[in-house]
Amino acid sequence: MSKKVYFLSLFLWLFAMTVPAMAQEKSDTTYTFRFVSGKDIFYIPWSGNGKELSRLLKAIEQNRTAIESGQMYIYVTSLTTRSSAEMAKIRRNRVKSELILHGGVKESHFVTDKEIENNRKDMKGNKHDYVVVMLPAPVDKVARIAGAEAAARVAAYNREVSGEAERERLAAEKKREEERLAKEQAEKERLLAQERAAREKAEAERLAAEQAERERLAREQAEKETHKPTSSTFALRANLLRWATLTPDLGAEWHVNKTWSIQLNGTWTSWTWDNKDRRYALWEISPEVRYHLGTEKRGYIGAMYHTGHFNYKLSDTGKQGDLMGGGLTGGYILPLGCNFSFDFTIGVGCTHAKFDKYSVIDGVRVKKGKESKNYLGVNRLGVSLVWNIF
Repeated sequence: MSKKVYFLSLFLWLFAMTVPAMAQEKSDTTYTFRFVSGKDIFYIPWSGNGKELSRLLKAIEQNRTAIESGQMYIYVTSLTTRSSAEMAKIRRNRVKSELILHGGVKESHFVTDKEIENNRKDMKGNKHDYVVVMLPAPVDKVARIAGAEAAARVAAYNREVSGEAERERLAAEKKREEERLAKEQAEKERLLAQERAAREKAEAERLAAEQAERERLAREQAEKETHKPTSSTFALRANLLRWATLTPDLGAEWHVNKTWSIQLNGTWTSWTWDNKDRRYALWEISPEVRYHLGTEKRGYIGAMYHTGHFNYKLSDTGKQGDLMGGGLTGGYILPLGCNFSFDFTIGVGCTHAKFDKYSVIDGVRVKKGKESKNYLGVNRLGVSLVWNIF
């Protein structure tokens, strides 16, 4: 008899201890998750977060029907020591991701408070960074965040959840809600499939356009490389215009660097005919400094000087003397391949000539006087063939 009394007393004591604990667990609808100050990583094993997460997942499982039917929401907010809305948002999303991943809920099951409370203190006066979750979400929070319709649904559920008479009606509402959600999900999946197909098509078109652009650029680059002048240090040149007048002309050009070059041209010819009564003779030396323009260095400007001696007798009176002058030059180089190019040049400046006039009588030159002239205008014209040696 004494054993029965002992076990009965023990049972009553355990029951008395269990009932308040269950009531406390049921009534405790707030779940607090701590974050390290200044960090947005959700450390589950840290500072009791794991225990709180397990308790919250259990509550979600117990209320899954109400949550999935839209009659109960999960309220999430941030309490932080710093005024960083972005940090608070990231922390809320960290906790929500854990609930979505391990609790099987969706984003639509949450009411997320974007307002943050700063400088939260615990009972000891210490500041901490929290993410607070409430399940179920208060009706006023649902109304403010999700709208009046959702709040009315939650309020109706709260009124009816404690009564057994409304079970059939709630089951029918749940079925209709599931059908609605299924239709919404099907529509969402259809729209997502259309969006995915459109994105794939746009991506394919973009890749094709990029490939076409790369091929075009490659062709242009190949064409540039084909016509690109060889980067040389020393080149030989011949002015074809002077050669066309039977006046041999040769020159050399030294590239100091990619921008500057020094050039020296020389001309010599001596012709007589009509029993030496007609004469055409000339020698000339012309140095030039050039500054090459542009990335491909095809255009240029420069300064030149020329000096020489001439003897012309193309009529009854001949002219023999010296010339000297200079001017500014400009031109363009047209590549012909790897080692050859055309150089089109023109110069404008002043040339001074001092000469004797003479005539030929019975094979003897007779001086008729002296004269000098200054010429201002085009004093250099050339189409030169350039051979880039090295």
